[in-house]
Amino acid sequence: MPTGQIAALVGPSTVEVKTFPLPEPAPGAALLAVRRANVCGTDVHQWHYESVALRNSGLGHEFVGEIVALGDGVTTDFAGEPVAVGDRVVPVYYLTCHRCPPCLRAEFNLCLNGLAEWIIPPDVAPHFRSGFATHYYLHPGQYFYKVPDEVDDATVAGANCGLAQMLFVLDQVGIEAGETLAVQGAGGLGLYAAAIAAERGARVVVIDGVAERLELARRFGATDTVDLSDHPEPKDRVAAVQDLTGGIGADMVLEVTGVPAAFVEAVELARVGGRIASVGNLNAAAEVIMIPGIVTRKSVQIHGVLRYHPWYLHKAVAFLARRQHQHPFDALSDRSYPLANITDALKAGESRSVARVAIVP
Repeated sequence: MPTGQIAALVGPSTVEVKTFPLPEPAPGAALLAVRRANVCGTDVHQWHYESVALRNSGLGHEFVGEIVALGDGVTTDFAGEPVAVGDRVVPVYYLTCHRCPPCLRAEFNLCLNGLAEWIIPPDVAPHFRSGFATHYYLHPGQYFYKVPDEVDDATVAGANCGLAQMLFVLDQVGIEAGETLAVQGAGGLGLYAAAIAAERGARVVVIDGVAERLELARRFGATDTVDLSDHPEPKDRVAAVQDLTGGIGADMVLEVTGVPAAFVEAVELARVGGRIASVGNLNAAAEVIMIPGIVTRKSVQIHGVLRYHPWYLHKAVAFLARRQHQHPFDALSDRSYPLANITDALKAGESRSVARVAIVP
């Protein structure tokens, strides 16, 4: 019987690569061979046991796969494109039950059952419920979209998390031509946001402390960059953004660092009446000290945004097909690891020395 491997979280910061028999897809399901997976900041948080729900599960959710088997009834993707064995696809990494209160409010990104399969330990069949693996089991009803031939694996691997989410965030919170977007963090999310905002005609200021990432940000459409090495204190960075905006501040601030203190700084970076999107901070136990009165006096709007509506993945693939030659999407990661070296890959992702670390099974 053919087998596959998957990275299973077995303790705090402890991963074990396990081997299981490959499942036959049920009606409405499909089995994918993982071609390339990225290490997202969320994976690092999960690895450190900061996700209560995902402590006994597999790791990885940002990836591109190839169809190796289709269950009965699966003939097209969720945009109606015909699919067959050998086609490359990207799946939405969470589920939508269409029955819980958020789903009934059309808030599909907040589905209460979105992690219903992912939380199950890999020891339980069909085993392959996450992306750091040789294979992935696409569940019945799980959104997925075909990848055009002209978009390569390195470019599309980040579509089903980072790019789709940034398209959703910038639509939900809003960024317009002529406005200034300040992006805290030049990882994958920050770079995707820069590319989207640049296409929409916004001015993009990216804040980060790694020179290579700031250079990459400029190639992704950043108009200006603020280096933490040159501006070590929050007040310095606020002053830099003030200088760039004629003393006004940013129309929108996007926090994608996962650093709690960045949320407080975002309030200072925003202009009076500005908007803040908090995306990177997911640790429910991390605390910060701030003055609530500043929020009131500045009349800033704060938006916490989790995931994205599933059809935004289709928008993400279309964006890449349209813009892949405008920005070096395939250069988001200059470092890849085999699945056997998953711990090294997670450590490299945590170091933030590159925008995205890749795992190629």
